[in-house]
Amino acid sequence: MGKHQPALLGGLFIGVLSTLPVVNIVNCCCLWVICGGMLVVYLQQQNSQEPIETADAVLGGLIAGAVGAVIYVGAQWMIASATVPFWQEQVRSAIEGEADIPPDLRELIINLTSNTGSLALLAAVITVPLYAVFSMLGSLLGLAIFRKKTPPQATPQG
Repeated sequence: MGKHQPALLGGLFIGVLSTLPVVNIVNCCCLWVICGGMLVVYLQQQNSQEPIETADAVLGGLIAGAVGAVIYVGAQWMIASATVPFWQEQVRSAIEGEADIPPDLRELIINLTSNTGSLALLAAVITVPLYAVFSMLGSLLGLAIFRKKTPPQATPQG
């Protein structure tokens, strides 16, 4: 396995499980993201005879989180693009039915929901750093669980 392959596989794990319709419910506490970070460390440790370094685990977790977030945002953007006509009319009627919303804010919300590209950008700005941090935390947890113990140093007999 290459140096970054565990991180890419962890990112794929995060992105796919975060996107699947029923399975993504578990991701409310970033569970899939944390598990993806742990998977990265598990795969890294399986490929090494030595205990893996903390920096390698953290970097792998950050990469996995970023890759998973990009997959998630891309999939959500494709789903949103396909379903815009259905939910856009619901948002418009809900906003126009509320008299308390100022006209400027009403127009901003309608414009924002009509442009799936701006929604995807907003989702990416929030999701990429969030997933990267939680995946890194998962990789640190995985490091505590899966790291091989260092063999004791042989003391010279004299």
